[in-house]
Amino acid sequence: MTYNILISDPLSEDGIYPLRQADGFNIVMETNLTPEQLGERIKDFDALLVRSQTQVTRDIIEKAQHLKIIGRAGVGVDNIDLEAATEHGIIVVNAPDGNTNSAAEHTIAMLMSMARKIPQAFYALRNQNWDRKSYVGVELKNKTLGVIGLGRIGTEVAARAKGQRMNVIAYDPFLTAEKAAKMGVDFGSVEDVIKAADFITVHTPLLKETRHLINAEAFKLMKDGVQIINCARGGIIDENALYDAIKAGKVAGAALDVFEQEPMVDFRLLDLPEVVATPHLGASTIEAQESVAVDVSNDVISYFTTGTVRNSVNLPSVPKEVMAKIEPYFDLAERLGRFLTDLSDGTAEEVNIQYSGDLANVEVGPLTRNALKGLLKRHLGENVNDVNALYLANQKGITVNESKSTTAKGFTNLITMEVKNANGTRTAAGTLLNGQGARIVKVDNYLVDIVPQGHLVFIRHNDRPGVIGRVGTLLGEEGVNIATMQVFRSNAGGDAIMMLSIDKVAEDSGLAQLESLAEIEHVTAINM
Repeated sequence: MTYNILISDPLSEDGIYPLRQADGFNIVMETNLTPEQLGERIKDFDALLVRSQTQVTRDIIEKAQHLKIIGRAGVGVDNIDLEAATEHGIIVVNAPDGNTNSAAEHTIAMLMSMARKIPQAFYALRNQNWDRKSYVGVELKNKTLGVIGLGRIGTEVAARAKGQRMNVIAYDPFLTAEKAAKMGVDFGSVEDVIKAADFITVHTPLLKETRHLINAEAFKLMKDGVQIINCARGGIIDENALYDAIKAGKVAGAALDVFEQEPMVDFRLLDLPEVVATPHLGASTIEAQESVAVDVSNDVISYFTTGTVRNSVNLPSVPKEVMAKIEPYFDLAERLGRFLTDLSDGTAEEVNIQYSGDLANVEVGPLTRNALKGLLKRHLGENVNDVNALYLANQKGITVNESKSTTAKGFTNLITMEVKNANGTRTAAGTLLNGQGARIVKVDNYLVDIVPQGHLVFIRHNDRPGVIGRVGTLLGEEGVNIATMQVFRSNAGGDAIMMLSIDKVAEDSGLAQLESLAEIEHVTAINM
């Protein structure tokens, strides 16, 4: 059988070489198609390969009568309607590793250019100004590089910095002391990193939690004369705060490849002589463009020859009869993961998930991926999905175990999730109650009845008279309304837990006041 492959964006010829060499593929390259033209042409093709120019909309997907796989030669898939693709049973693949080396090299290039003021000196020389005194730089040797985000690119940057004989201190929500020791880097909190570093580079996804992570308050904690690099995502650094910090002399240099708005509309940062910048070139190398094309080409070949892919970013096909049984539990599984992310203190090292009752008789892999998605999403953002959650967990060194039991302890079905880390083990179990939806029915050794929605506060305390009243009073003084309160205890006067559902996010100051009460052992805010 011959499969028809449409390439609608310019791809490296070397990158699609695997497709040209494989048997059974008819390759058609037609670029710069209008949406109307693409909608007409797509009807005849089994696969579509794009970069960022082609917009693969729902309308295009619905016109694709034979399309089985879409390959995005790059990291993101913002130009592809994943929901529509999934609905139509179309696998979407990308190339998450293809630009790692390119982005890491660009970061180091920006770091060195900034430290030695190379662009500024070149610009002066181009203007026939021979000026050596104005462009005295600093050496990297023995300086401390702070790396915020130690994923693929951050890890490569750290290794290259050590080659420059720099000291490296890093933060990553999945970094442990053991991993840091193997890499030869120090690690700490974001605050630890920005306080210790002479140079700071960010390599996190852009999430609600990381937007303006480097802000005015963060700059106040940094050393005088610190220098900043952002080759990750625009918006991680507050550009207005950066501008003010440079003008105030707090920041001696900034190297920026990405911006909050692209193309740039506010160029005032570039008016500062301390700033060097490039127009989002981190992945713009011949090798990276070839590598991402090779990756998606190989996935297309694998899909049509073996039915498997390496870098899928949407949900794979599941038999309808299995889907009917497990789909109602998708949301519960994800909420258990999200619940334990906030409840656990530290980086997950092992996750054990047990399926009890009727669920023991069906394929539960998709439920495991949903649980892991919930566990990882808080730190890794929307890039985590049902398909890549297990891959990302393995990449972060998290051991995942899945087991089944026909005994569900009084429930038709029960999902029990256990998260282990250096600080201990936390457990939550959940089920679906007929007509009432998802419930968390066990937390650690306590039997509970919790609706996993909204803003929750989990309190460990000693069972003493008056504790409940003092908790309510303190939250009331903070303007926090309690919607529901449940108290569970091991025995009278012993250890107990309290679960509150509140109407808005509790401020850190209010939680700190709660924790200061003599009877309170620990307070955790959980955002569902």
